[in-house]
Amino acid sequence: MGKVTGFKEFERKDESYTAVQERVGHYKEFTVPLSEAEITKQGSRCMDCGIPFCHSGCPLGNLIPDFNHMVHQGEWQKASWILHSTNNFPEFTGRLCPAPCEKACVLGIIADPISIENIEKNIVERAFAEGWIKPQPPKTRTGKTVAVVGSGPAGLAAAQQLNRAGHTVTVFERDNAIGGLLRYGIPNFKMEKEIIDRRVAILEAEGITFKVNTNVGVNYSIEDLKAFDSIVLCGGATERRSLPTPGADADGVVQAMDFLTQQTKVVFGEKIENQIMATGKDVIVIGGGDTGSDCVGTSNRHGAKSVTNFEIMPKPPVGRSESTPWPFWPLQLKTSSSHKEGVERNWLINTKEFIKDANGKLIALKTVNVEWKMVPGQRPELIEIEGSEKTWPCDLALLALGFTGPEKNLAEQLGLETDFRSNYKANNYQTNVPNIFTAGDMRRGQSLIVWAISEGREAAREVDLYLMGTTNLPTKEGGDLPPL
Repeated sequence: MGKVTGFKEFERKDESYTAVQERVGHYKEFTVPLSEAEITKQGSRCMDCGIPFCHSGCPLGNLIPDFNHMVHQGEWQKASWILHSTNNFPEFTGRLCPAPCEKACVLGIIADPISIENIEKNIVERAFAEGWIKPQPPKTRTGKTVAVVGSGPAGLAAAQQLNRAGHTVTVFERDNAIGGLLRYGIPNFKMEKEIIDRRVAILEAEGITFKVNTNVGVNYSIEDLKAFDSIVLCGGATERRSLPTPGADADGVVQAMDFLTQQTKVVFGEKIENQIMATGKDVIVIGGGDTGSDCVGTSNRHGAKSVTNFEIMPKPPVGRSESTPWPFWPLQLKTSSSHKEGVERNWLINTKEFIKDANGKLIALKTVNVEWKMVPGQRPELIEIEGSEKTWPCDLALLALGFTGPEKNLAEQLGLETDFRSNYKANNYQTNVPNIFTAGDMRRGQSLIVWAISEGREAAREVDLYLMGTTNLPTKEGGDLPPL
């Protein structure tokens, strides 16, 4: 694949960023694309490794060496065809996926892995620019109707696959625009929302109906939902984790998703009363994941006085840990573009108290340093280090602690079984109610966008099989490529 000696001749190159001082002044994407010639070189680095572990690293089973080779050959339309055969929305994953495929790349054993994610992004952007991505409505309709609840990546993928199978698909979204967490959970500077609108326009042209401001079980009745031949629940894991810490009710302790959602809505002209702002404040972000990083980037764009990040876990190593050897996802320090814009990062630290003034406003955080006691066969034990207490000035504390699972209301109304984490139980994506299926974070818990798309595709195949007794929809274990 690629050029036989390409991995020896060319070094990995990634997109660069505009200067920090410039990019924190706006909410647009700020990557600087590589030239077509350089992207072609990057595709040429894909080595003839024999067994492409990138396939197993990718939840979608993307045919990575194949589209890399097409880029190397200058066959961009064929590259797009191959990429879209397994991935409905490479414009999302090419921007937001943490790229487990790259961590499993065979070249990564001895050198920097192939820049798969960036190649993917360049393929799909070239395809849109050239007009290769066109609506593909089904030639015939089956007469079957399917309701998809939730318009995140899992719901959109399921909807497109089921529509292509000929079913009449309606997507319900409780917010005022399509996209789920892609729309309001991901800051605009990581993915501009026109990217979502562009793809939704394709889906609408293919015949999918979208209904926004429609909260199933609240302002849309369960009885009306049951009128569909099949239902696919893709509402995500939206129950936010909080901290059982004294003072957590202080004015200034805020869930990260509220902070991020408000800002994205403001970017698009919505008026938010009493918007949560970081301007001029000492901001502490509790949680070291991607959402925490997004809070850091947004706080800096607001003009925060200071931004500090707390993480209760140990600082990961810069290189791979011995506990996560290739080709596994590595335990490794991640420094995002938002971190580079300005933040003080702290590990092994636990919040003991949110301190508020007489009016209930947050003024400080009290913390303690911790360590983890590891005993084989037992749960890790968190131990506080005596004498390490510290008080931090803080006007805004953002809780970026992830999600505990899906909301219970819908499951209760539909009579669905859930597990101890409140995830919806399913066998081959089918719940205990035969015509109701579920996919994405609602089924597997909080996970990655690439997993959501994979789940949506696989669930769609099971729904089609249930409705028709047979299916031609592909599975990641194998299937025919779509027509070029």
